Amino acid sequence: VQLVESGGGLVQPGGSLRLSCVASGFTFSSVRMSWYRQAPGKERELVAAIPSTGGSADYADSVKGRFTISRDNAKNTVYLQMNRLNLEDTAVYYCSARPMVVRYWGKGTLVTVSS
Repeated sequence: VQLVESGGGLVQPGGSLRLSCVASGFTFSSVRMSWYRQAPGKERELVAAIPSTGGSADYADSVKGRFTISRDNAKNTVYLQMNRLNLEDTAVYYCSARPMVVRYWGKGTLVTVSS
């Protein structure tokens, strides 16, 4: 299993970024996909998750209405559109999947929100 994130960077408060995660090594279209994040000095937290079919997604309260998770099963890719970013969104963002028993993680992509 391999999960490769991209799209992080430096953005000003109020700005937007779109993260991507390309997956391989499992049947992507059958697996619920998630985005987590870990801010400096804090525990890793779930940001958003989307079912295998791309139906109703789940979001952390802190990102509801600002972030949107989506997926393209033809491209084995999951996205995280992040709008109205604020300082508290600064973190390393990880793509995650649990095809069977083991949960897999990407290496993460850093998002820094700063003026």
